Order: sequence, then structure tokens, then C-alpha cells
Amino acid sequence: MDIRGYLERIGADKPVEADYSGLEFLQRRHLFAVPFENLDIPRKVPIQLDENRIYDKVVRRHRGGFCYELNGLFHRLLEHLGYRARLVAGTVKKEEGGWALADSHATILVELGEWWLVDVGFGDSARLPLPLTGEERTDVSGTYRVVPVSGRERVYDLQRKQKSGSWTTRLRFSTQPKKLQEFAPQCRFNQTSPDSPFTGRSIVTLPTEEGRITLSGNTLVITKGETKQKEVIPSPSVPEVLRERFGIVLE
Repeated sequence: MDIRGYLERIGADKPVEADYSGLEFLQRRHLFAVPFENLDIPRKVPIQLDENRIYDKVVRRHRGGFCYELNGLFHRLLEHLGYRARLVAGTVKKEEGGWALADSHATILVELGEWWLVDVGFGDSARLPLPLTGEERTDVSGTYRVVPVSGRERVYDLQRKQKSGSWTTRLRFSTQPKKLQEFAPQCRFNQTSPDSPFTGRSIVTLPTEEGRITLSGNTLVITKGETKQKEVIPSPSVPEVLRERFGIVLE
């Protein structure tokens, strides 16, 4: 992995120290530079959990990816920069209720005296590292916390605060370290199964300072605070939107 090339891709300098401020800076730069996207799936382009292939896609070809690609690659970057980091598996809580495929989300824990949840491959979620202490942390996308699951050792819930003040679980994860290749069955499922959230339609999304910009199928959604603007993009114009809004040029 060419660390300099990766840092240039996300517009970041190498942190002076492998500390919290450097971690927060790298996470933020990655989120703003590299889209969460599944464009290879509807195009039937296989996604393989190979670091060199993912690096080529994300860094050299200025693409994005989903959790295995983005968190898998970012995990390796953090290790190269001196952070004590590990990949772990999580299960996404569906908005409509129930759970997605068990352990099908790859995310990252980083140890800085205590463990922090760091995720650059979850789409609309926390933009800051989150401690596993229940401390609330807020960014423009919302207020989050990580709390232990009662009766389960080393299992935690990522939660987001609702307007009512109640908390909704978004992700349940274990602290057990995993290798990227161990996610191969889940990666295959998410590319091929009709039950996968990624096989129904394409999605590309990036955070902005005020909210988020998302292209879901042919619908462009620009979120600023509580305001959402929607526009249906004619199919011939989609490549232009991908290029101008997300920096993506498909082969």
C-alpha cells in the first residue's frame, strides 16, 4: 500500500502522532473524500476482499465502496500509521425493524488508552470516533453513543438519539478481532442475494458540512439540516452527476 497516495486521495497529511486528534482528522477527511457506494453491484462487477484490488479502486481510480472495502482499507491505513486497530463484525438494525444478516457489517475499533468505534463505511452515521463508554457525541448528522448490551460480554450497541429523546440502535457489534477475508461469505451475500440491501438499487452518498448528498437510483437528494431537496435525474445525465457531485467516472 502506498501510504502517501492514500493520504493524497483523502486530502490528509500524515498525523504527527497516532493519537485521538489524528484519528478524528483522518476519519473526517476519509468520509468527505471517499463516497459510500455500491455501483459495482448492479453492474455485476465482482467485489473481492483483496487489499491491492480495493486500493486500486478507491485510491487510483477515485471510486468509493461499501463497508468491507472502505473500512478494510482504512483499517490498514491506520495500522501503517501506528494505530492499534482491529476489524470487528457488526449486525445492522433495520429501520423497519429486525436485523440484517448477522455479522455482515465490517467496522473498526481503535485503542487509545480506551477503545473507540471508527467507521468510514456505514453511509449516514457518526462522523467522529465514539468511545465505548456511553459518552454522547454530536456532529451535524446527529447525536450518538455506544453502550454495552446487557448480559452479553464484549458486545455493544451503536445508538442514535431521536428527536423525542429516545435512543435507537443502529448497529450491534462484537469486540472480537476479525480478518478482512473472514467477511467473504457476507460480502458475497450482499452482492448477490435478493435479500441484500445493496442488490435492489444503486446508491452513492457523501457527507457535506451542512448535511449530505445522495444519489439513490436516479433520485438526487441534497440534505441541509432538516431540509431535503429531491430531483429525478434522467438516465443519460447520471454519469455527469456522478462525476461532478462525487468525483466518480465509471469505466
